[in-house]
Amino acid sequence: MSTAIGLVGLGWIGDSHLTDLAARADVEIRALCDLDAGRTAEFAGRYDARACKDVDELLATELDAVWICTPPQHHLAPARQAFARGIPVYLEKPVARDLAEATELTRLAEESGVVCAVGYQWRALELLDAVRSELKSSDVVSLSGYSVGPTAARPWFLDQAQGGGNLLERGSHQIDLARAVAGEVESVFAVGSTVRVDRPGVAARDIDDALTLVLRMTNGAVATIVIAWTPADVSGRYGLDVVTDSGLLRVALDPEFRLTGRNRGLEVSAGVAEEPFSASNSRFLAAVKAGDPAAVACTPADALATLRVALAGEEALATGRTVTLS
Repeated sequence: MSTAIGLVGLGWIGDSHLTDLAARADVEIRALCDLDAGRTAEFAGRYDARACKDVDELLATELDAVWICTPPQHHLAPARQAFARGIPVYLEKPVARDLAEATELTRLAEESGVVCAVGYQWRALELLDAVRSELKSSDVVSLSGYSVGPTAARPWFLDQAQGGGNLLERGSHQIDLARAVAGEVESVFAVGSTVRVDRPGVAARDIDDALTLVLRMTNGAVATIVIAWTPADVSGRYGLDVVTDSGLLRVALDPEFRLTGRNRGLEVSAGVAEEPFSASNSRFLAAVKAGDPAAVACTPADALATLRVALAGEEALATGRTVTLS
């Protein structure tokens, strides 16, 4: 039986989800909505779906799940409506731009009992299962995360007030990954470069192109995260190195998706069977079919914790002081 889905927000990430979902034999793309009516009509024609004028019309359609792919400050209202109707929700990350909105969204999701996932797809990586297996008898000493490479200049991404910024948009993926491996964060320090990268067609240079976060984890480990926006013709690197009391694990993400290293005197090696972005959708769809809110890769509560660290990082970057999380 097919899962009937709707999708709100037809930008590049919504388009990416639709490409993946359309390739699944057990998914029916039933309804689509975007602020741009022309774009809505174009995508609806492409996927033989209903073109909806607004979120109300889309959610009134009989749906088994909805993807919300708008900028983060526009997540709460459609999510609230979906929860009220009992419709499972996949929210693109971050869960919100404002901590109060993220807290409210998390509360509504938990009270509704509806399946809700947030799109930190790297937490769905099969590599994390292998990492956690290695850590059952090892303690994490330090983590070194890096996300270096070109990024599309989306208008809202360049405006922190709209939910953008390099720390929140790129850094939160790495923060979430560090939390997935080593637990919660106690304090955050951040420093940014004053050198800007030229972005063709973009006059304003108003976000931090390069920065480093230092996280003190509650288990005593320390994590460093380096984020850098590079010119479009420079290939990127994305991954996480985990030093344990008995070895070193290297999680190479996009494009390799491999775990290598040595731990407790043994070589460690693992790969993935499914592309991670697609795996995140697969995990959500399986949770929807099972009716199990805990079966998603990243819950709203997880994403709220990650947002809290990211916002503390922004405060640390602005003030030059270490920010302690309560």
